[in-house]
Amino acid sequence: GSCAQQLSESSPDSTVTVVSASPLIKAVTNVKKLSRALTDFDVAEQDAATLSETYRNVSVRPCSVVKFAPERKTVTLADGSLLHYDRMCICSGATPKLISSGNPRIVGIRDTQSVSHLKEALLGARRVLIVGNGGIATELVYAIDGCDVVWAVKDKSIGSAFFDSGAAQFFLPSLSGDDGKGKVADDDRADAGDGAGDCRIFVASKRMKYRLEETPASTAAADCSTQRQPSAMGSALGPDWSEDGAFPKQSLKRGQKGVSVVYSSEVDEVCDPSAELYPKEHTKSLTSSHIEVKDWPMFVRLTNGQLYGCDFVVSATGVVPLTKPFTDFAPFDVAEDGGLCVDSSMRTSVTHVYAAGDACTATWPAAAQWVQMRLWTQARQMGCYAALCMTEDSGERDSMDFCFELFAHVTKFFGYKV
Repeated sequence: GSCAQQLSESSPDSTVTVVSASPLIKAVTNVKKLSRALTDFDVAEQDAATLSETYRNVSVRPCSVVKFAPERKTVTLADGSLLHYDRMCICSGATPKLISSGNPRIVGIRDTQSVSHLKEALLGARRVLIVGNGGIATELVYAIDGCDVVWAVKDKSIGSAFFDSGAAQFFLPSLSGDDGKGKVADDDRADAGDGAGDCRIFVASKRMKYRLEETPASTAAADCSTQRQPSAMGSALGPDWSEDGAFPKQSLKRGQKGVSVVYSSEVDEVCDPSAELYPKEHTKSLTSSHIEVKDWPMFVRLTNGQLYGCDFVVSATGVVPLTKPFTDFAPFDVAEDGGLCVDSSMRTSVTHVYAAGDACTATWPAAAQWVQMRLWTQARQMGCYAALCMTEDSGERDSMDFCFELFAHVTKFFGYKV
């Protein structure tokens, strides 16, 4: 949304068309300029149509791209329509990097729909294995309550992408709510039942959220969306995606939760649920350790050799840039991480085509205090800067924005501002 908004403001006489595979978009709201280099803002979920309502020169096409012809400067949509462009910016985002595909008990999180699927999976869960050490994994381990969590991290400390090992030790008591900022009282934790109830996330949120539903009013958009690529997803989650109390009431009292952090480990294999083949599992410090091995629907073996039975796995091991179908029809330079290579003006290797956000990879010589991270902060900055470059006659700017000289990002983990 930030690229379209900046294009509309910088070039009010131009026609801006937004093609979105999802009828919902994430937009930056309540922007407050704190200083020359610091900005405070909220990430809100909105109907894509609000862009055209707010900006008169912006139109929205709720459909996905199925073909791209850079020599003719056209894109073909799933409904068969053809769009012409002078300059185009690819802001297609990314998809979750799943540890294994095709297994319904392995859940990836990326957009609000995948979070809805997670909520359904949590109902009745006794033990969840979370793989990953990024922001989503860190928030999810803290937010889940009412069941056991096994957290497998590849590093020697939790949250290593955001804070050092010393801070990680400070946050460890927060995993069980013993830090004084806990979500439940110790009295509730003492008599919390036998582990057979529903697992849930119960942190309250005041921000409006949306969920896609099949309604007659959305038939036109649905007709187009059903033809979109299987990998197409909605917008990335905002900073408070886990702060949602809209879960069915659980039978357990809040607070029954055992967290086992397994360091320097990743998933080695997903095993068949056979009690004879896998007679032993690692369940120390978990409240669900009394459950018989044969009752687990799946097993996961970690690279350290430990085996865990669980109800499902949350794969939070990062994202893969979503660049198809563009890379199928044009010779883009693609980085090792799968992102479209962009120069200091956010231009790709294809003429008149730019990229921003999770879909791109910065290839210019980075400043000493800047590193690319696929976060909302940088997605907004890249989108705005790409729009400014697109409005220049030459397609480039004389100097880069200061946000690429010094990067700062503030978020919340375990109830603390980090």
